[in-house]
Amino acid sequence: MDSEHVTTPFGRRSMTFGLLARQRQVSKSTPDTKRNKWKLFRAVCEAREELNVSDRSLSVLDALLSFYPSEELSAADQLIVFPSNAQLSIRARGMTAATLRRHLAALVDTGLILRKDSANGKRFARRSRAGEINEAFGFNLAPLLSRAKEIEDIAAKITANREYFRATRERISLCRRDITKLIQMALDGCVEGEWSQLHDRFRAFLASLPRRPTLDELQLLLNRLVELRTTIVKLLEDHDKTRNICARESQNERHIQDSQTQSFFESEAEQEEPPTRTSGSPTTPGTEKRSHGSVKNALDNSVRSLKPTVPLDIVLRACVEIHPYGPGGSIRSWGDLLTATAVLRSMLQISPSAFHQACLVMGPENAGAAIACIYERGGRINSAGAYLRDLTRRATQRQFTIKPMVSALLRSKAGISQNEEPTLARMAGSKRRA
Repeated sequence: MDSEHVTTPFGRRSMTFGLLARQRQVSKSTPDTKRNKWKLFRAVCEAREELNVSDRSLSVLDALLSFYPSEELSAADQLIVFPSNAQLSIRARGMTAATLRRHLAALVDTGLILRKDSANGKRFARRSRAGEINEAFGFNLAPLLSRAKEIEDIAAKITANREYFRATRERISLCRRDITKLIQMALDGCVEGEWSQLHDRFRAFLASLPRRPTLDELQLLLNRLVELRTTIVKLLEDHDKTRNICARESQNERHIQDSQTQSFFESEAEQEEPPTRTSGSPTTPGTEKRSHGSVKNALDNSVRSLKPTVPLDIVLRACVEIHPYGPGGSIRSWGDLLTATAVLRSMLQISPSAFHQACLVMGPENAGAAIACIYERGGRINSAGAYLRDLTRRATQRQFTIKPMVSALLRSKAGISQNEEPTLARMAGSKRRA
């Protein structure tokens, strides 16, 4: 490391190896590194728990950034601000001098700023005859810029986890509503089955969830509820098939009786047989079949739409441009893909509400794959946010799935063999059969 980049603290503050390492990291920054200071500050606010920065320390960092004259932080410029404690206190919402010094030290310890102290510990700048700053002493913002990629990755991961957490909670709410109403329908219709035990099992699943669950605990509960809902739908489907068979047999019996000579005993027995009703209003077998069928189809469609319809490796082969935005520059799971799309959404100017609606309709994984395809198509889409909303609307009407979109990208890749699309179809078909 160049010795001219090494600065030691003024007064009683001692030099540490950590401070030396941060100065070495700053000296290795490339000159073309640039960031908007307020966007970078918002990323720091998002990742403050991971960075171990308090909200009061963020107020001091906000005040320091306000003293930097340009909106853009550039490694090619001097990133040193030199406000007095009085001016810094005013912009930090009247923070006292002792509190100000404590939070400045905290920002230095977390590696977001560095001190560049003068010989007497004062903060000032030496200017040339033309008014340009030749040398300045104060607080160096270069560590914040050198860690910009790390901070943005942490913020993107936290944002993706929060949205995935919210989408999982909403899917759990939908499963709870479905299970409750289906069990109640079975009890009202006097459907045979261990409905009390299923309801107790449902309540036990909900009671096992802690007060502040993690994402893994929510995902485990969602899987259990989906299994329970599938079991309930299967029981109702079997009951519906049994009733349909009985209805067809009774129709055939009445037809045979009409074709033969009626006896007195047969007519009397037929008149004494009471009509069968399952509720207060008369229900024909065809009407009940349609009602049960519509419930089953709606539930099956909702479950199918929330699952990934295309394998992850096929999506990554079609959307190669998204790989550098994953954690560590690679994507190995659906969670990594959602983390990458959290970065892409701000680049594509997709609003959180548009992505949230897409997650509800298509599922988080399919929504992330759609954003990856939109980014892969690049300049051919004028407004990514409007395009995603249109895809969501079409998916609501069962007019869109992500598989044709990924297939089109695979076909458009130069040098890809003609066997790519059949491979996608086979993998998607095996996924449906599973």
